[in-house]
Amino acid sequence: MEKIGLIAGNRRFPILFSEAAKKKKFHIVAVAIKGDTSYKLRKYVDKIYWISLSDFSRLFEIFKNEGVTKIAMAGQISPHRLFGKEINKNRELKELLASIKDKRADTIFGAMAEKLKESGFELIDSTTFIGDLLPGQGTLTDRTPNFIEWEDIYFGLELAKAIAYLDIGQTVAVKHKAIVAVEALEGTDNLIRRARTIARDNFVVVKVSKPMQDARFDMPVVGLNTVKNLIKARGICLAIEAGKTIFIDKEASVGLADKKGISIVAV
Repeated sequence: MEKIGLIAGNRRFPILFSEAAKKKKFHIVAVAIKGDTSYKLRKYVDKIYWISLSDFSRLFEIFKNEGVTKIAMAGQISPHRLFGKEINKNRELKELLASIKDKRADTIFGAMAEKLKESGFELIDSTTFIGDLLPGQGTLTDRTPNFIEWEDIYFGLELAKAIAYLDIGQTVAVKHKAIVAVEALEGTDNLIRRARTIARDNFVVVKVSKPMQDARFDMPVVGLNTVKNLIKARGICLAIEAGKTIFIDKEASVGLADKKGISIVAV
């Protein structure tokens, strides 16, 4: 079986990627990040190595020793770790981050991709085996957004695309055509929590891909946690970009949204 290396970040995306790749008869060798990657991943891969960020350089050696030439990235590393002491403990990682012009997601992951290429590896699309997790256009829940919510969705789409183009974030929260919150490094869940403190309720969350989205990394992802946080924050609608957003645990997420009267649409 052909081997694929997996640099596994947090949450369920690495598990779903591995599960889908295994069904296609690929042999998965994962490098998992201590403190971020779920321990459940070990059940879905053929071999797993655990490293800390301070051991960053080991992943190149691991993949070479395993005879891996193609690598995928799935899941993220918690953003606050970019500012932690462990970065300074690895000279190569410190130099890599210091060499890039800024610390936006594209530049960080782009530098990682270039480093992999220089080391003889090919970074493949993170969506290679999971096309069924990218919903097509339409309303996914029983409840369709009302007129006011649709206005907020289309208003939010334009602005979300603008911040995505600048690689600031990929998500905004909107209420009555007012931008309530804009995503940065903290991620969508934290944006939703912040939105509640201002909007209080009935706000719309809009998540998009970047205009020139590189499918190898940093694809927009939503899932059950997103819906749970939206409900807890008293949001009313989640809009995602059709065909370009990974929807994890879609069936459970839509079922919960239906119970709570939340609308989810792919536009």
